[in-house]
Amino acid sequence: MQVTVKKSEVKGSVSIPSSKSQTIRGLMCAALADGESVLENPLICEDTDVAADVLSKVGIQIQRNESSWRVRGNTFRAPTEDLYCGESATTLRFMTAICSLIPGKSRLVGGPSLSRRPVRSLVEALDMLGVRCSMEGKTTPPVNVEGGALRGGDTELPGHISSQFVSALLLIAPFAQKEVNIRLTSKLTSRPYLLMTTRCLKKFGINVKTSFDKFVVPRQTYRPETFPLEGDWSSASYFLALGALSEGMDVENITTASVQGDRVILDFLRSMGASVRVAGNTVEVSKKEGNLKAIKTDLSDCIDLLPTMAVLAALAEGTSEFMGIERARIKESDRVAAVCEGLKKLAPRGVEVSEGRSSLTVTGMNTPKPIDESKEEDEENKAEDAAEKTYEPVTIDSHNDHRIAMAFGVLGSAIGDITITNAECVAKTYPGFWEALKSVGGEVEQHE
Repeated sequence: MQVTVKKSEVKGSVSIPSSKSQTIRGLMCAALADGESVLENPLICEDTDVAADVLSKVGIQIQRNESSWRVRGNTFRAPTEDLYCGESATTLRFMTAICSLIPGKSRLVGGPSLSRRPVRSLVEALDMLGVRCSMEGKTTPPVNVEGGALRGGDTELPGHISSQFVSALLLIAPFAQKEVNIRLTSKLTSRPYLLMTTRCLKKFGINVKTSFDKFVVPRQTYRPETFPLEGDWSSASYFLALGALSEGMDVENITTASVQGDRVILDFLRSMGASVRVAGNTVEVSKKEGNLKAIKTDLSDCIDLLPTMAVLAALAEGTSEFMGIERARIKESDRVAAVCEGLKKLAPRGVEVSEGRSSLTVTGMNTPKPIDESKEEDEENKAEDAAEKTYEPVTIDSHNDHRIAMAFGVLGSAIGDITITNAECVAKTYPGFWEALKSVGGEVEQHE
């Protein structure tokens, strides 16, 4: 499916769906608890559905409806078929660890994009804890796990590749025969996601001792819980960005008390000159006089904001620089390259973009151009310059990446005539995105 977004008068309010990351973490903790847990207001999307499906294949009973999921935990059995994790890296990495607790053999496989994402550091760390597991790729899935022998003890892994590796180990550490000591060999990135994991673990009765680059988990028992889910700041970012480009947008069901790293977008929007007001679980964002201003910032703890911030930078005045983005190259797509590819199509409008391995520079279309004082302009030329320019429609390849599709949907609302390919990919985390955009005035046309 393709989606064309016309220039839109966007205004109103939108309620953001629940957090994908919290929903999957809640599912995993509930599956490890002995008894019935309830997830209140879970996110229903491709990633959370595949997480629930994989758990059901290893014996966990999940009763799903729109408002709550009831999970009967600690009923594990060896799977009778491959555990297909779709494009959910969180599911594959967490379940690789959890399968070490299940006697028998498990084989975890992913979709095309996930099959290119690294998992070796996790496999090696599990091996140090006594787990027999291996990859069929050099550093990538499928992963084979022979469960039932989590010895525990000391292990180590890098912190800069993915915090999900650490989270996966923390999930299973309470079941180890010996206390588990995890040491990071490089600086941890995406720390807020790890904090989300430890908060979820604590809710289910598991305590983790942390000290700089070390994590210590003694043997403990999960308890069943009722776990309410909060709104997803990553999903909210697109509508918060729309508010910064319009008369105003009320974004509901998000809390600034959240540990989600992407809540920092409010600071970014303020720095760029937008008006931001918080009232309970609603954030109101609107455009002030003049253009948005350029920003320079490190995104290493909020890497999913890269496409949103890059699009805002393309609409701003001045040159923005984003650092700490190397991990964005191993997401559903190479997001740095995908963003550059899309923004370069706006060169006729004055957008300039360049990429480094871990940085991205964007000069916005509202940046004043140098004046050539040697050029004499007559009245006719002045009139031509003042006339509104027209530009050719632009087609953006989403690379089947939900965050690329949604970010360029924001861009389409601002400047118009943006067509996005494989637009249905938003179902990975936000199935109702295009309808939500329409509900606040977005002119969205869907076509094959």
